[in-house]
Amino acid sequence: MPRSRLPYVAAVLAAVAATVAAAVMVTAGPAQAAGANYVALGDSYSSGVGSGSYTSSSGSCLRSTLAYSQLWAQAHAPASYTSVACSGAKTTDVTANQLSALRTSTSLVSITIGGNDVGFATVMQDCVIYGTDTCVSEVNAAENTARTQVPGWLDAAYNGIRGRAPSAKVVVLSYPRFYDTSVWFCIGLSTTSRNKINEGADVLDGVVRSAALRHGFTFADVRSRFAAGHEICDGSSSWLHSVDWSNVTQSYHPTAEGQSGGYLPAFAAVAGA
Repeated sequence: MPRSRLPYVAAVLAAVAATVAAAVMVTAGPAQAAGANYVALGDSYSSGVGSGSYTSSSGSCLRSTLAYSQLWAQAHAPASYTSVACSGAKTTDVTANQLSALRTSTSLVSITIGGNDVGFATVMQDCVIYGTDTCVSEVNAAENTARTQVPGWLDAAYNGIRGRAPSAKVVVLSYPRFYDTSVWFCIGLSTTSRNKINEGADVLDGVVRSAALRHGFTFADVRSRFAAGHEICDGSSSWLHSVDWSNVTQSYHPTAEGQSGGYLPAFAAVAGA
């Protein structure tokens, strides 16, 4: 080859190499998440109540920088991330106040919802204050609501999500069981009450799972992660707050470790890179 052609050939090869390198960077793992338009919906389990570090702009919704959705966004750098999850939200609040955050371009949605629809906060409070008989009675009533009313309420919320974000992957996360009932000694509620509360959580999660699958959504179950030594009665390794009279709002909610060790891995496992 004439020496006069060598600079030209070298330039062409350099350009090809640069193009290939750019293509590799575009298709590498983190860049896939960089294309996601992610919206987090739901109640206090999604806003991060119990984990602290609440943003002042979220007011009484108590959105935390340590919530699983925020942690996932920090790790994966999606194209956009918005959380409108709010403490105390019911399915009707999702429909009325949160769906407006969704767009046709939204590609990823997460949500926990249903606990407040069955009166979660009141039931747990009454179990502590009034004892076993009241606890069993109120959990039974909550289970009946979960089976008879919640499916329709979830359908309305899930239809709204799909209508506003027709192409999005929607991940519905469960609630944990609250108590490790294998522990022989645990201060607080009776064994009967603890078993009944766990049963109620399972009933609600079953209803939520069925509704999610009915709508073609992905169900992410966190129960096994909390059950691996991180429930109430598991001492310092618990990822759940027990009743806290100094801060009642965070009672029976995940700690920061519960968000990062329980909810984040369950979500990340199905959300995609």
